[in-house]
Amino acid sequence: MKPPIARQLHLDETKLPAEVFERISHRGAILKDRRRRREEAIENFGKAGRDPAELGSVMTTIAGNGVWSTNLKLAQLRNHWDQVVGPGVAAHSAVADFSGGVLVIRAESAVWATQLTYLIPQLTDTIRKNLKGLTIDEIRVTGPAVGYSRKWARRK
Repeated sequence: MKPPIARQLHLDETKLPAEVFERISHRGAILKDRRRRREEAIENFGKAGRDPAELGSVMTTIAGNGVWSTNLKLAQLRNHWDQVVGPGVAAHSAVADFSGGVLVIRAESAVWATQLTYLIPQLTDTIRKNLKGLTIDEIRVTGPAVGYSRKWARRK
């Protein structure tokens, strides 16, 4: 004759019924809670506050909070860069980075970097006026990167 399974598994026989009962009762409580919530949902269907919000208002709330608003403003700046600096300058420059309140603009040559450096006060005013919420403390203009090729700037 085989010994009981509790002895074979080296379990405490005195605590075993309590552990089994506790697991079963916990499972029963979970099922009871699910049933209660399902019944409440059915009873509250169509009542005020239960209707889903429109997607536009949800996205506006999400976009207005935290880091999203800064990223959206930066995306607007990148997409409308030609309206900020003009089409001639925009063909030879691009917004490279924005972090810690510092906007970095990359120019395709040292000549264009110098031109953009002279435009920094006007850029700051235009950006602050048109993109409220994008806090720019400093604008830095950099020239071409090492291993420069004109191909990067021609994005048409």
